Amino acid sequence: LSEAEPEPAPAPPTVWDILPKYGLPSGLLPSTVTNYSLQNDGRFIVVLESPCYVQFEYLVYYEKTITGKLGYGSITDLKGIQVQRFFLWFDVDEIKVDLPPSDSIYFQVGFINKKLDVDQFKTIHSCRDGVTGSCGYSWKSVLQTFLVV
Repeated sequence: LSEAEPEPAPAPPTVWDILPKYGLPSGLLPSTVTNYSLQNDGRFIVVLESPCYVQFEYLVYYEKTITGKLGYGSITDLKGIQVQRFFLWFDVDEIKVDLPPSDSIYFQVGFINKKLDVDQFKTIHSCRDGVTGSCGYSWKSVLQTFLVV
């Protein structure tokens, strides 16, 4: 008689598997996620390899650590994602989709609620390390230098 090998435990779901279970597109987070935790109350922490950028309709900056609260059709109390508008960076505070789902997704940036086409967030995007100009400077760091003064 030979001993049967135990069945390997199923791999835990990825963060990209979790988002659609909450009615959100999996491409909201880049391909560089290395770890995440999700509490029973929906609070989460996502860790990326490093801070990076993804070009959607607008340029989006992801910090190394992203936190928030996941609910069906929404992410609230969001920290760690910024969007560029007119050479300035703004914190994304909340992300919502219509229920029932539509072709739109909404990014709450301060008092502004920006409606975008959800299709651009349906695929998982790779992340770039930096946004550089012709001189090799990161525009985000240059702008932050001037804005912090």
